[in-house]
Amino acid sequence: MRISRLLTVATASVAALALTACGSSDDGSQSSEATGGADTATIKVSASPVPHADILRFINENLAADAGLTIEVIESTDYNIPNEALQAGDVDANFYQTVPYLEEKSAERGFEFTPGKGVHLEPLGVYSSKIKDLKELKDGAQIGIIADTQNQARALKLLAANNIVTLPESGDITIHTVKTNGDYKFTEVEGAQLVRSLDDVDIAVINGNYAQEGGLSITKDALAAESPENNPAVNVLVWRSADNDKEAIKKLEELLHSPEVKKFIEQTWPDGSVIPAF
Repeated sequence: MRISRLLTVATASVAALALTACGSSDDGSQSSEATGGADTATIKVSASPVPHADILRFINENLAADAGLTIEVIESTDYNIPNEALQAGDVDANFYQTVPYLEEKSAERGFEFTPGKGVHLEPLGVYSSKIKDLKELKDGAQIGIIADTQNQARALKLLAANNIVTLPESGDITIHTVKTNGDYKFTEVEGAQLVRSLDDVDIAVINGNYAQEGGLSITKDALAAESPENNPAVNVLVWRSADNDKEAIKKLEELLHSPEVKKFIEQTWPDGSVIPAF
């Protein structure tokens, strides 16, 4: 497993100073004089940088204090690290994945995690630095596609919707089970490297968060985009099932579905690259 560098995003300095001087209660919350004696629970969340960490920072800066929370965000661009960190107890929750992806990884690794309700969708897009229309795709073309199987199946469905591949009638959807509608070759790429792969392939199917990090716009740059209608690929907060009754988890899950967060998503990504799912 490739391990990427984790970047810890510090919370506001006042909260950090207050937490330094506070003591922990039996339920893991921390009491701070800066909040007038009220208990403040610190929750540590591993998240993809965009848009997940952005959404969490918005909550931390605008909504968390009133809910008695402080959110510590741990950024990661690696799809494996957040679940492993949650399993190890290094974080309290993660925010970066879809339910189908979680189900697959839980079956592989034995995770006992609980997903929350859908927060947002980041539509997949087909991008290219070499052609302007998918009709220009020629035999021998190289197609960059994410390596992990759940996101790969999702990407292949988008290609099928644009007549580039034909999906199998049953079974798993992978680059090995689809039929290409041309002499195309697939190049499997780690998600965080998909934008860079555009220099080496003719087209690439790129997840919304990676496209945004690479400066790509779903409305301006994508040759084709995933439809949000009846889409199971909404992103969710995930936590250990043993922590289902923890108040900090419940509060963060509630804040993620607040009207303020919905408005923040709509105003921050008006191009539809991130769409509220509630």
